[in-house]
Amino acid sequence: MIILETERLRLRSWLDSDRHLFREINSDPKVMEFFPFRGAYEEADALFDKLNGTITETGLGFYCMERKQTGEPMGFCGLSLVNMPDVFPIGTVEIGWRLATRFWGNGYVTEAARALLDFAFGRKELDAVVSFAVTENHRSTAVMKRLGLHRAAEMDFDHPRVPDTHPQLKPHIVYAITRDEWRQQRQAATS
Repeated sequence: MIILETERLRLRSWLDSDRHLFREINSDPKVMEFFPFRGAYEEADALFDKLNGTITETGLGFYCMERKQTGEPMGFCGLSLVNMPDVFPIGTVEIGWRLATRFWGNGYVTEAARALLDFAFGRKELDAVVSFAVTENHRSTAVMKRLGLHRAAEMDFDHPRVPDTHPQLKPHIVYAITRDEWRQQRQAATS
C-alpha cells in the first residue's frame, strides 16, 4: 500500500523483499551510531514485522522509503505513536527516519519528512508532532531544523529504553512542531 508520494520518493508498506535492506540499515555502524544495539538479523526481522503490523493497526508507522526511479528501498521515514507514557503524553506522535548510508546527502529524508508533516497535519489532523534524538546526533537534529521543528528543551529526557551500559546514549533532545506552526510555515512559503 502506498501511503504517499513525493517528486522522487514513494512511502509505502513494507514488502517481504525489503528485509535485506532493513537488515542492512539496522546492522550498519554508521546508521546505528546513536543506538545501543546493532541489529542481528533476528532482531531486525522482529522489528521489521512489528513495524509492518503497526502500519496496519493505526495507519501510522515507519513506512518504507523507496526511490520512484528505481523502485529500490532506501530506508524508512514515518509517523508513529511514541508509546513512552512516562515521558510523553499518551497519543504523542513522533516523526523519525533511518536511511542506508549510500543514500545520505541527497535530501531524501527531508523530502519524505516534509510530505509526512503535510500528511500529519492535513489528512490526519494531528495537533503536534515531535522528533527526538541523542544529544550528539547532529545529523538528525539538522533535519529537524530544516523541517521547521523548534527546540523543545523542556521536553528533553533520558531515554528509558537505553540500557545503563550506554549512558552517553540516554540523554535525548526534543524538537516539535504544532499544526498552527506548520500552517504558518506553509503560508509563508507560498506567499
